Amino acid sequence: MTDMVRKQVYIEPRQDELLKRWAEETGETEAEIFRQALDRWFTSEQQRREAQSAWEQVLAFVQERAARGSVSVGRTWTREELYEERLNRYDQRTD
Repeated sequence: MTDMVRKQVYIEPRQDELLKRWAEETGETEAEIFRQALDRWFTSEQQRREAQSAWEQVLAFVQERAARGSVSVGRTWTREELYEERLNRYDQRTD
């Protein structure tokens, strides 16, 4: 068994009942279930923080691009031209 640190926590009676029931059903100790729950929470929280950071980076990028204003050059093609070009390429491959 690895080194353990004793902690005392207070849980609600409802949580105590659920914990006891889960321990009985799974055959695991209440302490092990509690440790697993903590590990899952820490993993979940880390993923949430990483996702939040990624969204903040995307938002900053979008805001920076929006601050530049619209592009003055414009497109040199139309949607129809793109579709026509793709259809032509497809037709050449099927011949």
